[in-house]
Amino acid sequence: MAERTIDRAAADSLRQARDAVAREAWAAAYQLLGGLDPACLTPDDCAAFADAAWWTSRVEESIAHRTRAYSGYVAAGADRRAGHMAWLLFYEHQLAGRAAVAAGWLRRARRHLRGEPECVEQCYLAWVDTEDAQRRGAFDEAMATARRMAGIARRRGSPDLLAMSVQAQAGVLVAQGRVGEGLALLDEVMCSAMAGELSSFFTGWIYCLGLQQSMACADLERAAEWTEAAMRWCAAMPDENNFRGLCRVHRVQVLELRGRWPEALSEAERTCAELLPYERRMAAEAVYVVGQIQRRRGELAAAEQSYDRTHELGRDPQPGLALLRLAQGKADASATALRLALADPAGAGGLERCGLLAARVEVCLALGRTAEARAAAEELRTLAREWQRRCGSSTTLLHASAAAASGALALAARDLDRALPHLRRALTLWLELRVPYEAAQVRMTLAAADRAAGDDEGARMELRSAEQTFRQLGAVPDTRRAAALLADVHRPRPGRLTEREIQVLRLVAAGRTNRAVAAELVISEHTVARHLNNIFAKLDVSSRAAATAYAYEHGLT
Repeated sequence: MAERTIDRAAADSLRQARDAVAREAWAAAYQLLGGLDPACLTPDDCAAFADAAWWTSRVEESIAHRTRAYSGYVAAGADRRAGHMAWLLFYEHQLAGRAAVAAGWLRRARRHLRGEPECVEQCYLAWVDTEDAQRRGAFDEAMATARRMAGIARRRGSPDLLAMSVQAQAGVLVAQGRVGEGLALLDEVMCSAMAGELSSFFTGWIYCLGLQQSMACADLERAAEWTEAAMRWCAAMPDENNFRGLCRVHRVQVLELRGRWPEALSEAERTCAELLPYERRMAAEAVYVVGQIQRRRGELAAAEQSYDRTHELGRDPQPGLALLRLAQGKADASATALRLALADPAGAGGLERCGLLAARVEVCLALGRTAEARAAAEELRTLAREWQRRCGSSTTLLHASAAAASGALALAARDLDRALPHLRRALTLWLELRVPYEAAQVRMTLAAADRAAGDDEGARMELRSAEQTFRQLGAVPDTRRAAALLADVHRPRPGRLTEREIQVLRLVAAGRTNRAVAAELVISEHTVARHLNNIFAKLDVSSRAAATAYAYEHGLT
């Protein structure tokens, strides 16, 4: 062996390095191995050096050392070890976005393992085949391959790869539309990670894949629980590691939704430091969240820079950028960007599409394009119904967004009988999910609906709650808007008229007939007549002309 030909000091360093590898003290292992002459390292040492480089976020060095390990195994005729190294090189190059190089290493892995008796290394190939079949929509084939992987892992005594096979089965079920079953299976395998039943590498891997799946399924509660477990595990690790940044991305997303914005910003900064430059796409998610917080705080120039950086790192900055344009008074540009993003056949799905649709409803209503807003709201409702069919749960981000959009649309159409129930349901769901900013936004819309229905006290309570939440969050523009509306509600109404009665009086003063008023407010002529009778009684007048004169005298026209 190589260590027999080196001096005593080098041999001692090599023993220390191997001990550090055994203890998973990766920073120490990296330093010790890096101080040795590469010629004295065995293929196993090179593979350990690659692991140490990977754990300490030196991806290119990991690839270089793993390539040396692969060559050493090939020279020694160790096909199983060579196949394993080839698969890991496929995986690392794939993550780096080098598809052609990755494909070459995958072919080498298959060649080395093809003629071998059943071995645990073949599980890696079965996993790739499962994901390939899943992408093609061949779900029966994907599930059969994932179960074959489980069988090999069980017979070969690998709890790590058995857990990965269960995670793969969960992914197939979710992709197939059996979301509830898939997430239940996912919880089971996540417990194996939390219980310390797996090696460190596979523990981190399971956590990352599970968190991605939870967020993709719009399951905030599940994502929040598993994110906390993942971060506790990361904190217990002796050294910094790649998984810490990957798990932290999802923590940033959860913190932002839960309204813990200062923490989210701090974690986002750490995430980018941990992930760049090797995980640019994941780092982009953290930068996007920073832009969202800046926009809501009214820091529009800073938000624009964050959205530009998000795009540079490879993530579409919509819908945040479109909502920024709306805040800047560029509603047409905002609407165009959202239309193009939603029309992209390769665009976002699930939770990301939900965000695009909710933003489109808001922008189109601001522009008065009710038909486009209605189409987006209907698609949101369809997504929510489909989600409930798949997983049997109605307390999700999709349902809350759909209810809020439907309520805003009904309010724009002055259909209070539909607007109020939708908005109250949206508020209930956002509160259950503990998403304060969205809950406060719904309170603002609900206050407008309450005022239109003549419930000034209800409007005051909603606006007070919204203003308090916005102030706590630091959402300065929304705080000012809520305060202004609250001050307006406290002003006495002329003649004790309700908001709806004032709307009717304005139209009557403009010369509209009862039929025209009914058509414009989308109510019946009988309801218009009833409102007029109430107006006449409250103003102590007996004719439309006298009511019109009152409207002009009190600035209601």
